[in-house]
Amino acid sequence: MKPPTCSSIYLLFVLIPTVISHNYSDALKKSILFFEGQRSGYLPREQRMTWRRDSALNDGQNLNADLVGGYYDAGDNVKFHFPMAFSATMLAWSAVDFGSYMSPADLRENLVALRWGTDYLLKTVSHLRNLIFVHVGEVEKDHQCWQRPEDMGTPRTAYAVETQYPASDLAGEITAAFAAASIAFKRYDPSYAQRLLKNALTTFKYANSHRGSYTNNTLVKLAVCPFYCSVNGYGDELLWGAAWLRRATSKASYIKYLVDNRHSLGADFNYYEFGWDNKVGGVNVLVAKEAFEKNVPEIAPYRDTAEQMMCAYFPETAGPHMTYTPGGLLYKPGSNILQNTVALSFLLLTYAGYLSKSSQQLHCGSVKIHPESLRHLAKRQVDYILGDNPMKMSYMIGYGNHYPRKIHHRGASSPSIATHPKAIKCLEGWNIFASPKPDPNILVGAVVGGSNVDDKFVGGRKNASETEPTTYINAPFVGLLAYFNANKKISMIGRLSFVKQKQIVYIRA
Repeated sequence: MKPPTCSSIYLLFVLIPTVISHNYSDALKKSILFFEGQRSGYLPREQRMTWRRDSALNDGQNLNADLVGGYYDAGDNVKFHFPMAFSATMLAWSAVDFGSYMSPADLRENLVALRWGTDYLLKTVSHLRNLIFVHVGEVEKDHQCWQRPEDMGTPRTAYAVETQYPASDLAGEITAAFAAASIAFKRYDPSYAQRLLKNALTTFKYANSHRGSYTNNTLVKLAVCPFYCSVNGYGDELLWGAAWLRRATSKASYIKYLVDNRHSLGADFNYYEFGWDNKVGGVNVLVAKEAFEKNVPEIAPYRDTAEQMMCAYFPETAGPHMTYTPGGLLYKPGSNILQNTVALSFLLLTYAGYLSKSSQQLHCGSVKIHPESLRHLAKRQVDYILGDNPMKMSYMIGYGNHYPRKIHHRGASSPSIATHPKAIKCLEGWNIFASPKPDPNILVGAVVGGSNVDDKFVGGRKNASETEPTTYINAPFVGLLAYFNANKKISMIGRLSFVKQKQIVYIRA
């Protein structure tokens, strides 16, 4: 039989059963478990990743504050509140939109991971009349050492912005985290949900009334940049915070805010991006939900922009396009490729849900795309990460048999206190870093940076862009895995193989 043309792939819905090749349930559980390996502070008795122990128990003392807890964002021992807040927002969004696909046990663990983050973030705004806390730890000194968190001898300096000055991006993301989490907890812990929402409202008031970026503060900029500078500005976080407050409260005032500030705060600028720095793609998709479900005409431009973004995923449509590796990975340049892949795939799957619930298709000029096509593309990304890639490598640690064994992570690469009670000194740790031996501790569920634009993966602790995990990769991955675990036997329009970035070839399922 002659293969269908590229355009007919989108227009003719051929039902072919997907081959179930991955244990999404296992991957989901492990993706959530990863967060236990990133915990800072006093660890609870029910800690399952037992090679970790208490760490950083004096954080915040230099500012007379309690900043014990939270998450280390990646493979070092610094706590950056901007990406931590984004991770919390995405764990919450995973629970809100995909929690119904999780088992009660998985949803519980997801909410536990979320609360570990939001409990800490509440501390960062606890002095909001005077300060908003930005991060803990001196990055350069931390990076001069290779130490497990339990042995840290580097300064734990806490940094803050005085609230007479702006930090709209940080405060806007914390607003989003609180508002989204308030929805996630509303059914299970109403009083905690109310506390989160109350703090979201006060944090947003500060963010909006003192407009500007937190990295415009000279001291903060020196401490945070170039690691988590707010390159995209603060406008997207203000819209992001307002969008989540609208969803949490249903108040019309937030619709007005989104309409009045859409252009000035950049909702139609750089909207093909989504991640810890740029929230524009997420804003447009999140607000588009209202246009689908409640037919609010004033916010139609958000949906229009979201549709343009969705069309860009498909190379046969007109206009700008996303980029794919020869092996089919959704690729955006950056220090960590999979952070972009996972976040953008989350939006793809979310928007597919909006289309399905409203019995609509994606309209890209003359091309109509069924929502299942969006799901299959998102699934392709998930499967690539789990091992369906040219390297046959699982980029989730502890999933499958072939995954990176030497990752850029201080805790995983160092012997645990149980096996090596003596403290590992700063420079002594570099012998561990250089060791050819595999990590003694398995950071189960961690999704590392992944392959490069040519689908190649070199690996090794020195190759941080490929082997360093982050909380903001795993957080949206939770939602993706929850959906595909519950929808294993979905139909598909063949398998799409991406060749030379823009050409789609139909091959047999």
